[in-house]
Amino acid sequence: MVAASDPALLPESQPVKPPVGVACRQIVKEFGDGDAAIRVLHGIDVDVHSSELTLLVGPSGCGKTTLISIIAGLLYPTAGDVDLFGTSQASLAGRRLVEFRAHNVGFVFQQYNLLPALTATENVAIPLLIQNVPRAEALERARAVLDLVDLGSRAQQLPSQLSGGQQQRVAIARALVHKPRLLVCDEPTAALDAHSGQTVMELVRKVAVQPGRSVIVVTHDHRVYRYGDRIIEMADGRITSVQANTAHANPTH
Repeated sequence: MVAASDPALLPESQPVKPPVGVACRQIVKEFGDGDAAIRVLHGIDVDVHSSELTLLVGPSGCGKTTLISIIAGLLYPTAGDVDLFGTSQASLAGRRLVEFRAHNVGFVFQQYNLLPALTATENVAIPLLIQNVPRAEALERARAVLDLVDLGSRAQQLPSQLSGGQQQRVAIARALVHKPRLLVCDEPTAALDAHSGQTVMELVRKVAVQPGRSVIVVTHDHRVYRYGDRIIEMADGRITSVQANTAHANPTH
């Protein structure tokens, strides 16, 4: 007997939703104590699906960076919990949270955050070295990921010898080298020209559609909206809307 939940039996009007990778439940974040406390997140409830590129948008100061920092395990919420691929972050603390983040989360920053004295390969290898992967193996894996982002020929160059777009692709390779289940990108195209931004977003798009991975991109850049599968809008520390991106239509072609 075929299970009633078999996708083949669902009506065409009810497409199967991808599984939830990240579930935020009643996330509150305050900075400061007592009467001086400032609440920047007000009970956030939102899901981020696997195998999708989710855009998090909204005006400056609305809480986007605070929210993704909590999702990525860089900040603790004042209240609430984040479930990341079935693991409650509230159940983790101290070293356990650090280790969980090191194995499951990749973070791409607006300003690249590459170490200037290290080559592209050495920069990409850092997450593996933190996990005590032997240096020779870490460098080999780093070179393989640089090949995937079309920078194999630049593997031995320093960040100062790379363009902004190339540095951001190195940063993406560094975020991917340990095969994280969650990739978070904070304004990845803000410092890039249109061509470099398109190259970076096409790469992020390819990363996002991998099974079992969720990708969140925080952006003010309307040029990248077409790359998203889902758009989450924020204002004043709250989610104001979550919508499938009907304008998304295979932007890599």
